[in-house]
Amino acid sequence: MLTVFGACVVTFMMVMYALEGHDHRFVLAFAAGCALSSTYGFSAGTWPFGIVEGIWSVVAVKRYLDQRPNAGGRLSSSAANFALGAFRRGRRRRS
Repeated sequence: MLTVFGACVVTFMMVMYALEGHDHRFVLAFAAGCALSSTYGFSAGTWPFGIVEGIWSVVAVKRYLDQRPNAGGRLSSSAANFALGAFRRGRRRRS
């Protein structure tokens, strides 16, 4: 039963990783998949895997917080910088 859980969790995690470019919420779902995968690692007795997946979960949550729109409708600083850079690149191409 533990192996089925692990296979499902890793599959979920990889699908969420593949969909990250579509919406910032997939990054949060990927973080949840990493946390579940970490749980699997510790449950299966492979604690190095559990530690690494736990770290990936924290990194993904940080990425989600950096990418999400703020409550006021404005983008976070890193997302705003990305959008501003894309806007500037687009203006240079048209000129």
